[in-house]
Amino acid sequence: MATQKKIALVTGAGTGVGRAVTLALMREGYAVVLAGRRKEMLEAVAKEGAQTPGEALPVPADVADPASIKALFAKTKETYGRLDLLFNNAGIGAPAMPIEDLPLDKWNAVVATNLTGLFICTQEAIKIMKAQNPRGGRIINNGSISAHTPRPQSAAYTATKHAVTGLTKQTALDCRGFDICCGQIDIGNAATPLTERMVQGEGVLQPDGRKMIEPRMAAEDVGRAVVYMASLPLDTNVLFMTVMANLMPYVGRG
Repeated sequence: MATQKKIALVTGAGTGVGRAVTLALMREGYAVVLAGRRKEMLEAVAKEGAQTPGEALPVPADVADPASIKALFAKTKETYGRLDLLFNNAGIGAPAMPIEDLPLDKWNAVVATNLTGLFICTQEAIKIMKAQNPRGGRIINNGSISAHTPRPQSAAYTATKHAVTGLTKQTALDCRGFDICCGQIDIGNAATPLTERMVQGEGVLQPDGRKMIEPRMAAEDVGRAVVYMASLPLDTNVLFMTVMANLMPYVGRG
């Protein structure tokens, strides 16, 4: 299928940051492949963006399953013939608990989604981007504030997000000669279903043992930031961008 639109693929597109980024890209005229585990959520986002200049292709996929990832990228290539942007967004956490109590299966599940899945998505995107004409594209990884500073009792999530930073740098280095840019957006307290706990009850655990309500920001502002990164020519890269709620307790000592 020939198209003049730029083609983007967003993982974890059904809710939260993925939803906001998908809609922001569609407003800019992108054809967006929406990937996620729940088909009905993907279709709801596609319907939400129906009045934009862009278009949507919901493709149910599980980034913890390598075969599912390969089928996702094959469908993208079959439908559009190219890929201009990959937003590696899908991620999960493990229950908060001391490191020594974290079950190995919980650790492995987080690694499979947040790191191995992101790696395989990156591989599949590079294969398409290197071979297409015109060559190249952009990969943006969702790193999170936890790629810099951990929250208490979040060993699996923090370790994988630090690893994403290494993969971002390696991808940027290894692929820059092929007109492929790789950057990372580190998000702090976007208002999504996953951060509802920050504004409920006593809030969330702090490093000093207290709990507190934390300020959040609109997920739509993350969408705007990703659109900016994606809008740059391929001789220019935003390697790292931090987008955060201004009043969140990140800059300072805990």
